[in-house]
Amino acid sequence: MHTGAIVPPDRLARLAGFSLAAPPPGFVDDPYPFYAALRADSPVHALGPDAVLLTRHADVMAVYRDPAARSDKRREFAPKFGAGTPLFEHHTSSLVFNDPPLHTRVRRLLLGALNQRAIARMEPGLERLTDALLDRMAGLAAPDLIEDYAARIPVEVIGNLLEVPAEERGPLRDWSLAILWALEPAPAAAVLERGHAAVEGFLDYLRSLVARRRARPADPEVDVLTRLIQGEVDGERLSEAELLHNCIFLLNAGHETTTNLIGNGLHALMQHRGELQRLAAQPALIATAVEELLRYESPLQLNNRLAAAAITLPGGEVIAPGTFVTLAVGAANRDPAVWQEPDRLDIGRKPNPQLAFGHGPHACAGLNVARLEARVAIGRLVARYPRLHPAAAPERDPRVRFRGFRRLPVRLV
Repeated sequence: MHTGAIVPPDRLARLAGFSLAAPPPGFVDDPYPFYAALRADSPVHALGPDAVLLTRHADVMAVYRDPAARSDKRREFAPKFGAGTPLFEHHTSSLVFNDPPLHTRVRRLLLGALNQRAIARMEPGLERLTDALLDRMAGLAAPDLIEDYAARIPVEVIGNLLEVPAEERGPLRDWSLAILWALEPAPAAAVLERGHAAVEGFLDYLRSLVARRRARPADPEVDVLTRLIQGEVDGERLSEAELLHNCIFLLNAGHETTTNLIGNGLHALMQHRGELQRLAAQPALIATAVEELLRYESPLQLNNRLAAAAITLPGGEVIAPGTFVTLAVGAANRDPAVWQEPDRLDIGRKPNPQLAFGHGPHACAGLNVARLEARVAIGRLVARYPRLHPAAAPERDPRVRFRGFRRLPVRLV
């Protein structure tokens, strides 16, 4: 279901100048008609002399699987942020923008802490949290599903994983948003300034938290921060800088995409009343519903790789070494070559090979935590308020890399 953006008849001419740094009118509100045109007419679309945008599911999957597709962003981020700046140091030290050996060491430590036993332990506390938030929202005159619900859940979950004291969690979301805003294709100078300041504020706070945890370690089976401090892979521990920046990464990635997953999912259900009523009547569909909501409105719309060597796509196109590759996850997840009626929401859809969490060695390490949060948050809200309605027009976040809402006013009925 499109929300109104129309790709004009001369779309080939329009797409010749298509840019994520200056997207065409209507793209932020509804990028899917533009993605469809790109898939059909320019699936390997030049964004510059050494940059391409991929929109087909098979191509995105192929790049995720290709060992020549690197995640290291030093070459890309040095001109964008300035070599040695706080944003550069953060984004080139975190798990998501690194390759082995650092990626291997950090990922093993995290996956050991986010195993199925750990996730099962989270569920009762997560249910209590969502019930308390729902109780609180019931007393509000104008509840906002983002501020009052979706954004509060992942901050608490990740805060608990790192055992951040509850009274110290206040600045985390603002720091996170400032840092992630800087990842947009063309951030303004003011955005970069806020991002640099946020990294410095985050680091100052984490130095204090890490020092306290070193003095009084917690159980590494339940405390991810203690596990990262004490953990060792192949005889090597994380350096202090690696430790601090990957704590920032965890708090950022864990909160932003899950907030958007919950908010986007509930908005999509409100726009598709039949599917909302279907989920209310058949709560056992929540697992497939979450997969479909991830596909339909992917929280992370764009991902990036650098071709360290030539990459041959399934259709025979060759990406030259040194090319920056932007993976349009949101487009790949609406590819009609993979899904029948890809613009239709179907909460029982199977199979559903959506790519919202990436794929391969760099697939999101916290994907099962995010799935749990979405199942509990969306499932319990729909069970309590099966006739949930918008109360006013939502305010969309204008970013193109991350897709979500700033405000989502609702009536709880």
